[in-house]
Amino acid sequence: MDQAVASQRELLTLDELTARVGMSVRNVRFYTSKGLVPPPIRRGRSGYYNADHVARLELVRELQSHGFTLAAIERYVAQIPTNASPEDVALHRAMLAPWQADTAVELSRAELEQRAGRSLTDDDLATLAALGIVLRTKRGRWEVAVSQLSVGLGLLDLGFPTEAAIAAADVYAAHGRAIAEELYELFRTMVWPAYKESGASPEKLQEVVERLKPLSVASLVSAYEAAMDETKREGIAQRAR
Repeated sequence: MDQAVASQRELLTLDELTARVGMSVRNVRFYTSKGLVPPPIRRGRSGYYNADHVARLELVRELQSHGFTLAAIERYVAQIPTNASPEDVALHRAMLAPWQADTAVELSRAELEQRAGRSLTDDDLATLAALGIVLRTKRGRWEVAVSQLSVGLGLLDLGFPTEAAIAAADVYAAHGRAIAEELYELFRTMVWPAYKESGASPEKLQEVVERLKPLSVASLVSAYEAAMDETKREGIAQRAR
């Protein structure tokens, strides 16, 4: 059956849509007015919604959970083609979800210092932020990767330079973006088509991505270690000449 035809048959009322995505009517209408989701499908005087509306609203909700502002959400959604299938949109959402199980804990500065067992200077916080261990929120609090906090504190004790942490963060960001873009393209052009042919749903794709994430992280670490070993060998060989 043609995908567009199938999508049209699964029409939802506004109430059914809000129940499906966990949003209020007001929010759905607001996001529609902003162009983040297409307008409802008209059948006489009534408006209906389909899988495309569901996928795009779930993407908006995922972006909000990552702290995206409305303007940032609008820019992100604007990059997605208007004719993108619900599966393509679902892939965007699946790739946005955290790739590591460690969930950040939001703490005040006093709570963070209590958890650290010490006072933290602004330079200390800047180093921890550059290391990706803490992130300042708009409310003046801190999102903390608790499992990594002791590692960061140990580096502070060893006098790890803030400038080096910031420079390393720039390296991670530059190469991380390239990896993210290439992985997304791989999932879009190779993984999803294989499941699509078998009639799998966007939810199945999301489950596949979630199961692959820890393996992908482990593969990146292994590739990094192999590259570091090779770099060290090349450095030793050059010094021996």
